[in-house]
Order: sequence, then structure tokens, then C-alpha cells
Amino acid sequence: MSYANQYIEHLAELDRSGQPFASVTMVEAVGSTPQDVGSKMLVNETGLVFGTVGGGRIERKAIEHAQAMLSQGPCQPTELVEWNLQRDVGMTCGGVVRLFFESFNDRRWQIVIFGAGHVAQALTRCLLPIDCQIHCIDQRHEWLDRLSESSKLKRTQCDEPADMIESLQDQDFVICMTMGHRTDRPILERIFKLGRGFAFLGVIGSHSKRKVLLRELQEAGIDDEIASRFECPIGLPLGNNQPAEIAISIAAQLIQVRDRSLTT
Repeated sequence: MSYANQYIEHLAELDRSGQPFASVTMVEAVGSTPQDVGSKMLVNETGLVFGTVGGGRIERKAIEHAQAMLSQGPCQPTELVEWNLQRDVGMTCGGVVRLFFESFNDRRWQIVIFGAGHVAQALTRCLLPIDCQIHCIDQRHEWLDRLSESSKLKRTQCDEPADMIESLQDQDFVICMTMGHRTDRPILERIFKLGRGFAFLGVIGSHSKRKVLLRELQEAGIDDEIASRFECPIGLPLGNNQPAEIAISIAAQLIQVRDRSLTT
């Protein structure tokens, strides 16, 4: 298999995984350089995955630059850099290289849904055509198995869904729609006790449910102001109580919050 085909296969595999990664391409080389124009490599948050743009110091610097770029998220999806190998990289050869960095998946909007019941099933179907990544967590594998098949949808069966909180990112949109308030509350309690904050935190239900959740969170020792940091009910005020229409109203609210955050 040719080098180009190997690169494409590795890129496609990383893209399917949903994990953030970057492609680095040497687009120009002047003078003495350790690799030719067109050389490529793929980097994720743990390091080099495939290829090289020169090895040694230049490769290490390019990996560090790609990882720093990934940590910045969607603000910087591409970047073209020019490095003098002697001055900027510390190599003895005096060439100059230009490298093109392109990030993937870090821009993808991540929506985490606790619960895989009827509304969650409808909501995932609403969200899958949108440029987002969905992570659905539930105790019941039989409900997770009913979710639509998609590389954009990750399913996690977990006996204690609250245990998944620590693995989530601050920029995630988090929705609780489990079997009821008794299973939603431990998730909220863990979020607040860990001091976590998300781009959106919502719980499906009524104003009455919100009051019950607030009282129980306060009884668990959570400060009143912190305990109130969740939306409930969720969804825009439209449609009826059918799962499909509830899902549309929630999806619309998520898009609204996402777009508002992009302008602030």
C-alpha cells in the first residue's frame, strides 16, 4: 500500500473515532531540510499517530504545535507556520520549512445525553444530521441498542451513569433525561460536588420537577446558588408532548444556545 493510501486510511480511521486530531503537511522546503515537500503526519492528543515531517527536533516541535492547536478548540482549525530550522527549531541545517496544520473533530459540537428512552431516541434522530457528536449514556443496554447506527453517536452502558461525569469536557452540552428525577438527581449532584460547569446543563421535566430536584440537592449539602445552575424544563415553548415534538423543541434550544455562545 502506498504512503498516500496509508495516510488516507489512518485519517479516515481517526475521523471515525471522533477523537480530536491534526494533520501536518510540509508545503514548502527551502535549503537543507530533513524531509521533502508533501510529507505528512497525523497527531492526536497523545502524540504521533502516523507519518513524519522530518523526525528529531522538527517532528517534536510540530507535534507540540499540533497538540497546542487541538487544546485551543474550534478557534484555530487551520494554521500555516514558517520555521527557520536553525533559529526556530535549533537544528544545524539552515533550511526553512512551511507547515500546514489542520485540525479535525475538535470543532465538533459534543452533546452528552444521560438516558436512552423514548425522547432520547427521538432527540438523537433530530441531532444526527447536524454537525455534532452525540454520547448517550444509560444503564440499560437494550435501550442503547435501539439507538440509530452512526459514527457520530457513541453509546456507553454504565451501571452508575454519574461515574461518567469526570470524563466530560467543559464545552459539552449535557442533558439528563433518565428514567426520572431519582436517577437524574445523582448526576446533577455529582456535577455540582465536583465543581463542574458545562456549556449547557439541562434536565427534562416540569417546573415541579425542578423544585423537587432543587430541594434534594440542597438537602445533599449543595449551595442554593450552585444547585440552581441547570435548565428545567428544557426545550423551546412549542409543540405537544409527543417524543418527536419534544425532541424538536430541545434540539432547537440547543442550537439557540450554541449560536448565542458563538457571538459572545
